[in-house]
Amino acid sequence: MALNPEEKTAIFEKYGTSKTDTGSPEAQIALFSTRIAQLTAHLKQNHKDYVTARTLKMLVGKRRRLLDYLIRTDIERYRAIIAQKELGIRK
Repeated sequence: MALNPEEKTAIFEKYGTSKTDTGSPEAQIALFSTRIAQLTAHLKQNHKDYVTARTLKMLVGKRRRLLDYLIRTDIERYRAIIAQKELGIRK
């Protein structure tokens, strides 16, 4: 269920500044969004998996905090990450 290293590298390459950029908020938000989509699909099939539900809530909270950080520090970067529809983030 976890992302393999090749998928992570592709996400960091697409949304980060480089292939090894794992620390920028945009790269982390993209990684969290991909993981959230996977967990949501899993929970649709396994609705009694409470550990996964808790993990999903924690990831959504982390992503929300990173988005709030981007709003406070650089609103243009926030708008750019929200504008990317494939991440599934809506205002």
